[in-house]
Amino acid sequence: MIFNVIKQAIYGLYLTNSFGFRLSKTDDPIEKKRLRLAYSQAQLDTLNISLKIENKEKLPTDGQYLVIINHRSIIDPPITEVALKDTQIFGPWISKKELYNSFFFGLFVRNAGSILLDREKSQMGGFFTDIKKAVKRGESIFIFPEGTRNKTDKPLTAFKEGSRIIALKNRLPILPIYIKSDADMVLKKALEDKNLKQEVTVVIGDIIDYKDKTNLEESYRKTFSL
Repeated sequence: MIFNVIKQAIYGLYLTNSFGFRLSKTDDPIEKKRLRLAYSQAQLDTLNISLKIENKEKLPTDGQYLVIINHRSIIDPPITEVALKDTQIFGPWISKKELYNSFFFGLFVRNAGSILLDREKSQMGGFFTDIKKAVKRGESIFIFPEGTRNKTDKPLTAFKEGSRIIALKNRLPILPIYIKSDADMVLKKALEDKNLKQEVTVVIGDIIDYKDKTNLEESYRKTFSL
């Protein structure tokens, strides 16, 4: 088990930095989407993880959205990228400062298309300006509205207010995605047994109008019966 964990960690580091370097060489959003998807698929393949998409008919093929996803595991971004592989939906992830400086993820995050969220800053003007620029380029915004990984035994933790503000300020319809499987547990099992094949279920919700005044967390819970 320990040997497999070390082996997977080394290969994961190689993939992350290899794709991070390739991403640094292009500004083309279509090429960045292709590289992000290739990276994500490679990460899931090496872990023997496949996806099952529920309500796939609700998934738009193009357009601009605030894509909101629940967050339990470090493999949630690759899961989301692969879930959207047959669409033209693309854009930056909202990423915490810690990821920008991470030895493991830093090179990839800085070059894959990310907007830095630094909670230590007293002024958030630059953050919202970066989002507005991305939207003007025709891109979507990806965010984990819980703000950090859910390490509780509950299916969802409280949403931060920022997601709703982003949608309103940029008139972005909201695309809710729910990773139904406990991806963190799936990851742990994959590291324990490299031959174990697992499936992660991802559920697509109905688009939420940015003008909808219902509390976003409440809407998300109702959509996925949480």
